[in-house]
Amino acid sequence: MRFHLMAIGAACIAALSAAGPAAAAATAKKASCPAKPVLPPELSGWARSSSNKTIYGYGDARAADWPPLAAARTGLALHRYESLSYWIAPARAPDPFKFGGMVPIVVKQPGRLTVALDEGAWIDLVRDGKIVRSVSHDHGPACSGIRKMVDFDVTEGRYLLQIVNAPNASIRAMAVVR
Repeated sequence: MRFHLMAIGAACIAALSAAGPAAAAATAKKASCPAKPVLPPELSGWARSSSNKTIYGYGDARAADWPPLAAARTGLALHRYESLSYWIAPARAPDPFKFGGMVPIVVKQPGRLTVALDEGAWIDLVRDGKIVRSVSHDHGPACSGIRKMVDFDVTEGRYLLQIVNAPNASIRAMAVVR
């Protein structure tokens, strides 16, 4: 029994010491980032903060008038999976221990829509009951706070962004057409 406890203790010490350099590198990276990151012009809206709610059930009577996601870093309150009713089934199976929601996006001109998130989450862009295929995925600029960017080719109209499997009950997002 004592040997078993010693082995567990040794494994814990090894795990902590292995995490040490990674944690130190993450701290050093944050320290080397400027207080106000320089963003490319098409992502400059990330410097402005806003807030909004997400729809938890498609067909919600207020959904047609729901404020759309815009070209500013917008804090979105999300919902537990069991309280969600997505417009269409997400392309990625929802994790019952994670969060999600829906928010409209209004596109006023055809182009490339970029959706930026500050956390890892799956997103589907839906129009007319069908998922719009993404054309590219990327990370945001270094030190920007943008973790994920997904691009879609879009035409004028109203879309619904479905957020799936977010790790926390809120996420910051932005939608901008380039």
